[in-house]
Amino acid sequence: MKTSYSRLVEETKMKSHLYLPLLLSSFYFSFISSSFADDCPVQDLCPTAYPSKGIPFVNGFPCKNPATAISSDFKSSILSEAGDTENFLRSSMKVVTAADFPGLNTLGISVARTDLDFNGIILPHSHPRASELLYVSSGVVTAGFVDTQDKLFQMTLQEGHVFVFPRGLLHFCLNAGFELATMFSVHSSQNPGVVNIAGAAFNHDFNEIEIAKLVSRLRNLSTLNTAYVANVTLD
Repeated sequence: MKTSYSRLVEETKMKSHLYLPLLLSSFYFSFISSSFADDCPVQDLCPTAYPSKGIPFVNGFPCKNPATAISSDFKSSILSEAGDTENFLRSSMKVVTAADFPGLNTLGISVARTDLDFNGIILPHSHPRASELLYVSSGVVTAGFVDTQDKLFQMTLQEGHVFVFPRGLLHFCLNAGFELATMFSVHSSQNPGVVNIAGAAFNHDFNEIEIAKLVSRLRNLSTLNTAYVANVTLD
């Protein structure tokens, strides 16, 4: 007659034989699920285009045959010249995506240049598909973003400083000095998208007076939350 200890050992072995396949199956399906996760979208909309109704639109751009790729595909001089700041906001922001720079396709990045003249400002906007790493090439800049709890994060940046705007959060920057300020950015998407809060708030029909009010509020907010450098210029 088996002892209670022997029966316990046998029952434990039987249970382990039952649980092991279940454990392995669970791990296998979890691995398969993560391996075939959807890629991040690189445009706002991509409804299914069935074969009978036309050619499907690719999420991104089709790839060139690698055998025909050339070195110039991976070089761009689009950001080598300053943007036009002769406008009400005294600023220019130029984003270069895979549509203009072939070498960026499928790499998940894009680049941008921002120029801020004296008293220039980039109004609050967001990039729904990308975080942004901002590098100050010249000048003095105040950069900031607001999180989902309406908390403001901002700093005054000088030449060589880097600041990060998390994905999808509203952010802005303004010239905090007397000279032209230039910044370069890298986005974590080949097509980050831009949602302009001014356009959304004023239904694309905003005028200079309405923009001036928003600019004034941003500048006042900046003076309250940031220790400015000596050559700061404020209204």
